Amino acid sequence: MSEIVGDFRQQIATLMTQVFSLVQACPAGQVTTYSWLGKAIGYPRGARMVGFLMHEAPEGVPAQRVISSKGELTGSRAFGQLGRMRQLLEKDGVTFLEDGHVDLKRYGWDPNRDLSEDERQQILANASSITIKPSPRLLTLLQTDPASPFKLT
Repeated sequence: MSEIVGDFRQQIATLMTQVFSLVQACPAGQVTTYSWLGKAIGYPRGARMVGFLMHEAPEGVPAQRVISSKGELTGSRAFGQLGRMRQLLEKDGVTFLEDGHVDLKRYGWDPNRDLSEDERQQILANASSITIKPSPRLLTLLQTDPASPFKLT
């Protein structure tokens, strides 16, 4: 049983490093979405899972660049103060529509569209050099959330 838990922990750690590496590849002045990242790592319905992973992004990962597919700043609570995520994006050069959304046609960066297959694969392969340890909370979420591809049945 502990071997299965260890394998699961390693699988999630690998996904985290891949997602964080893609986020680091997102250029300043652009944003990506949870959905686009999920597709880029092989989980086309993994947007919610990517959100869980992003909640544990380490220092140096520009997490402010990951927003919802509607252009909303849904992860803003993770930045510690109201408006901080927007401030970071504005500092990156992103401007907002009157309704507070980001124009994805103007600022959107989709790793599957904007990277060649070789570039994307190289980023994912190089991600293995990063050591990440998923928290027990994250592992539990991924095993219990109804939308998780890792939900235990």
